[in-house]
Amino acid sequence: MSVSGPFVEPIEPRVVDDRSDAAELQRRVESANRGGARAAVLGANDGLVTNVCLILAVAGADGSSSAVRIAGFASLVAGALSMAAGEWVSVRSQMEIYEGILGELRRMVRRNPKLVLGQITDELVASGLATDTAQRAATELPLDERKFLDFSARLVFGLDPDELGSPTTAAVSSLGLFAAGAAIPLMPWFFTDGGTAMAISVAATAAASMTVGAWVSRSSERPLARGALRQLVIVVAASVVTYGIGALFGTAIA
Repeated sequence: MSVSGPFVEPIEPRVVDDRSDAAELQRRVESANRGGARAAVLGANDGLVTNVCLILAVAGADGSSSAVRIAGFASLVAGALSMAAGEWVSVRSQMEIYEGILGELRRMVRRNPKLVLGQITDELVASGLATDTAQRAATELPLDERKFLDFSARLVFGLDPDELGSPTTAAVSSLGLFAAGAAIPLMPWFFTDGGTAMAISVAATAAASMTVGAWVSRSSERPLARGALRQLVIVVAASVVTYGIGALFGTAIA
């Protein structure tokens, strides 16, 4: 039953802007290819989980508030630097491997372009084009070596020469976001202590982790609650285990 009348405003249909949607999708793809999105999620999540676990382990072992602060801050600095170094080496190594493949492809194009054209034709046929159409398309590729190389790399090997990732982007993102994530469970211990600090630390970490999970789900167009709940379960499980270990050993840290 529809409701109408002078006091009911008509519902405006959503205006679909294909150009805007395409631009947003391209932005997300470029961010993922540069390694920024992956480094952001890993950095923030690792910072949250690592530091809340360390803090709870120290607190569970009857460590003093000053011991928790020192351990938490040391974990923040060491973890951020370790994440940054690891991401830089990982992405840089991937780039070097891809660059080696592209170099070999470049030499192959110069030595035997017909072989490469044959591989391109085979790929086009496998994609559903008729053989004569694929052959004609392959022979009509631009003669410019760079454009030919780029197209060959994308089609034959699935590599995009312009989007191999950025080691600097991955390293900086990991460092900053790990530090930001690690600071969240640590901050309450600078303003209070004991059970109150522990409760605030766990609650803040849980809220931040759920935010990260929801953001990932939103980016992948999955239900927000699913991603948030998954992150919450991970944090709670890790927190219980590490606090239990600390309480089990019961070692006071001076």
